[in-house]
Amino acid sequence: MSVLEDAREIVAQDPVCNACLGRVFADRSFGLTNDERGTALRTALALEDDEPYEVPEIEDCWVCEGYSGAFDTLAERVVEKLEGVGFSTYQVGTRVPPLIEENEHLLRESANLPKDAGEAFKSECNREVGKRVGAATDTEVDFERPDVLALCAIEGEGPESISSHAVDLQINPAFVYGRYRKLERDIPQTEWPCRECGGSGKQLSRDGGEEPCEHCGGSGYLYDDSVEGFTAPAVVEAMDGEEGVFHGAGREDVDARMLESGRPFVLEVKHPRKRDPDPAALEAEINERAGGSVEVEGLELATHEMVERVKGLEASKTYRMDVEFAEPVDPEAFEEALEVLDGATIEQDTPQRVSHRRADLTRVREVYEIEGELHDPEHAELTVHGAGGLYVKELVSGDEGRTDPSFAGLVGVESVVTALDVIDVRGEDEPFDDPDYLRE
Repeated sequence: MSVLEDAREIVAQDPVCNACLGRVFADRSFGLTNDERGTALRTALALEDDEPYEVPEIEDCWVCEGYSGAFDTLAERVVEKLEGVGFSTYQVGTRVPPLIEENEHLLRESANLPKDAGEAFKSECNREVGKRVGAATDTEVDFERPDVLALCAIEGEGPESISSHAVDLQINPAFVYGRYRKLERDIPQTEWPCRECGGSGKQLSRDGGEEPCEHCGGSGYLYDDSVEGFTAPAVVEAMDGEEGVFHGAGREDVDARMLESGRPFVLEVKHPRKRDPDPAALEAEINERAGGSVEVEGLELATHEMVERVKGLEASKTYRMDVEFAEPVDPEAFEEALEVLDGATIEQDTPQRVSHRRADLTRVREVYEIEGELHDPEHAELTVHGAGGLYVKELVSGDEGRTDPSFAGLVGVESVVTALDVIDVRGEDEPFDDPDYLRE
């Protein structure tokens, strides 16, 4: 059958609005709205039959129940819901009542057309409302990961009953990337809730009441400060968000400093109402709040992909360590140990100090480069550049034979790291700060 013959079968089901008529033929021609298609088809039929051009009122349409005329209203409700929310990309979705979906199926069936002919009302509603929202807000649609998603609910007693409650707004997270330096020891990367009280800061007293937790002093945390604690509040406040989640490219031990180039991190802000903070001003505020304990630099707005890049970073790291020996070390043995470990492949069983939270595995890691200076027979400084996952404290101590070879094993003297600094973290194969993951 021809398009006009098919259209005649649809019109026979009147009252059908022009939008629902045209939607059945949405895959024919381009640059037209479904209402324009329907109008053209109904006009052609009237001309062919030499009959007056008549079209039912859109609110009388038995297929969409008048909602094809509600796109302007739905868009207005979405824009109202977006008031006060900063965004540059959006997407519109629609929840369509089963009755309208069933009506569409019956319409096509009655005209002997495939059930998926043209497009569905839901698809048209998403597009038409979305176009209006974009024009009203001067923003762009993004089908992958928009800043905001507006979900319109088609429900109630008809288009005239549509209110702002018909729109559910989902504000997707925003992301800020940077690097941090931890200039003092005994500061964890993220907040560390007390295990004894579960972070509540309270414990049961002997009389059955509550009293401050003895383990954490009632704070709920094992450490008063953290890198997350210095950075997250300022970023969340600047973006008018509800919560901040800190993602680091690995983490250093609590007793280690993070110096020089710093460690990459991304701060994820949940439900931000602002997405354009001034990175330089934010950087200055964080550093002032930290009071010299922590510094951040290179803050930039980032994409969601940067979170996965940070968390999955295969990073090499460079460490500087103060080492103490249990008894004097022979200078020649010290130099020979450096030569053996420089470029060596190391086998490490899971260290005893982390065995309670890590699987007991044997890991093979590379020492890319090692340098050292013996200050006196019992004290030295080592600088090690190694592959990600290399346990450098155990590289020195040997961990009772669980790391082989080790510095202690090679010099034949018990050795221990007394101070540890991380001085560089970088991607193994490519520059980490890829501009494709950052937003201008």
